[in-house]
Amino acid sequence: MDKKVSLAVIKRLPRYYRFLGDLLDNGITRISSKDLSEKMNVTASQIRQDLNNFGCFGQQGYGYNVELLFEEIKEILGLNKTYNLVILGAGKIGQALLNYTKFEKRGFNFIGIFDKDINIIGTKIRNLEVKDIRELENFTKENNVDIAVLAVPAESANDIYEKIVSYGIKGVWNFSNKEFRKENGVIVEDVHLTDSLMTLAYKFNSNDFIEY
Repeated sequence: MDKKVSLAVIKRLPRYYRFLGDLLDNGITRISSKDLSEKMNVTASQIRQDLNNFGCFGQQGYGYNVELLFEEIKEILGLNKTYNLVILGAGKIGQALLNYTKFEKRGFNFIGIFDKDINIIGTKIRNLEVKDIRELENFTKENNVDIAVLAVPAESANDIYEKIVSYGIKGVWNFSNKEFRKENGVIVEDVHLTDSLMTLAYKFNSNDFIEY
């Protein structure tokens, strides 16, 4: 697809996917943009505009085939294949992510977790043994690692990010509260937990924002 799609639209796709999955679980096979808009608190016009970026999925007088649209968005998001992930940092965030089993249901498989703390190395979290961070290079050579989850303190993040780049890992899910220059084709998705909370604070204190 040559058409450029805005980041705002891309960020809404996982929400469409989640809601459509819930509809399928409840046995709903078709839905109008109006009914979907009421469930998602997004305007019907916005839904149509978003989906029209990727093709024509609805039929006038019928609405959307829920399963078909679910599968189309799954493919658009790249969820029709699996991804191997390693977690760098076995602290509270790293442990919480590894223990969240729904990632695997979406095709995100954790195959390794690493840390530099000798008191943590060798312990087991779920089904994985924490490895020494110094083993990451060899592990990457021996395994197909798609995404590195950066869950280390900010002061350690730069050094480890450079290692990720040099080892050829192309995706970084970054919880370190640092932002990095995109280089060598590496794609970085930054997660700032406080940003979400501050957004909530804004909404809590303001009536002049648009939900979608």
